[in-house]
Amino acid sequence: MAMIILLVLLIIFAFLGVPLAFAIGAACITYIQTFSPNFISMMPQRIWNGAFSELMIAMPLFMLAGELMNVGGITDRLMRFCTVLVHPINGGLGEVNVVASMIFGGISGSSVADTSALGSIEIPAMEDAGYPSGTAAGITVASSTMGMIIPPSTPMIVYSMISGGSVGALFMAGAIPGLLIGITQLILVYILSEKNHWHPKKTKLSGKEVKDAIFSGLPALLLPLFIIICVSFGVCTASESAGVAVLYSLFVGFFIYHELSWKKIWEALKKSFISSSSIMLIIGFTTIFTWVLTMEGVPQMVADFFQALNWPRYGIALVFVIMILMIGTFIDVSPAILLLTPILLPVMHAYGFSTLQFGAIIITGLAIGLVTPPVGMCLNACNKINGMPVIEIFKHALPYISCNIVVLIAIALFEPLTTWLPLMLGYSLN
Repeated sequence: MAMIILLVLLIIFAFLGVPLAFAIGAACITYIQTFSPNFISMMPQRIWNGAFSELMIAMPLFMLAGELMNVGGITDRLMRFCTVLVHPINGGLGEVNVVASMIFGGISGSSVADTSALGSIEIPAMEDAGYPSGTAAGITVASSTMGMIIPPSTPMIVYSMISGGSVGALFMAGAIPGLLIGITQLILVYILSEKNHWHPKKTKLSGKEVKDAIFSGLPALLLPLFIIICVSFGVCTASESAGVAVLYSLFVGFFIYHELSWKKIWEALKKSFISSSSIMLIIGFTTIFTWVLTMEGVPQMVADFFQALNWPRYGIALVFVIMILMIGTFIDVSPAILLLTPILLPVMHAYGFSTLQFGAIIITGLAIGLVTPPVGMCLNACNKINGMPVIEIFKHALPYISCNIVVLIAIALFEPLTTWLPLMLGYSLN
């Protein structure tokens, strides 16, 4: 009964428009004050311990590195590089869009940043090249979902803190799913572009154009490669590599691209501060929520319930996939990870799923939520670019999001897609 009251309070506060962090906090305070008033004095310490983590240093630094690279001239150069990359297959701007998102995702670690940064260039360019406005917006938001799956990934850091999994192993667990989404989207975009004659007539690129595009794009490409190698092979921790990424972004923006200014740095700092501080608040209050759930034995009750059903492993996987997709439509990524992981991870362990596989499942599933109404952060970011209604953008993105759903089901049913690469690099599964 007590837990029902807690969950009802959380839902009421959320529907009243209370920011999620404070909705969680208010529900927990009401619950503790009513049922366990002696524990109220422990709340400040629990909130502080939840957000005070060495691993959390990496999150704002990765965000800052992505923002610095974005305002430092990476977007235009990345587009030129991707144009050269897909030119041999007669690729139109649809393919350029998908490839650019795959690369940009490895820089920013954020799908919303991908939509905002690349979309402002890609959508008008695709419209000028003959793509319908809806198709241009749909491909942009659908391809941006790779931003939080391909390493480095900000949500993977949040999941690592809650689950106790290795950041490097989780980065590698998301690499193959992210690439599979990109490849399947590329194939679909190519087929639809050929069918609808969106591919422009192939033009010959001069050697100078190719050389300039490659050399101007290389400094941007080296950043995600550096992060992945350093974290995955134990050269440095995630926090240390994030700090180096910030310094590298400053160097590239100032001395190679010559587009970074102190004003732009200040804007990048503000955006990173606002984004990371909101997540930190949610993490702090979610720690209390998780503590209450643990005291009431909710994770164990949920695990016992599903085990009593005696369903096959694949049945549980598909049920959780549907659950994650539904929750992702209403709750943003980081809060959903923080709320769902303590409850669902013990169940997955009981059925033989590893921490890495569940991490890939939950983040791939929640990435789809970024392009599904009513929350759909990427849809809202795209709406600000082209003014198209959110529902219309979603309708045009749906064919390409089907690629994400196929990959999500595949990684839920076939564990090696998420565990083979980490095991090859010497990581354990939990």
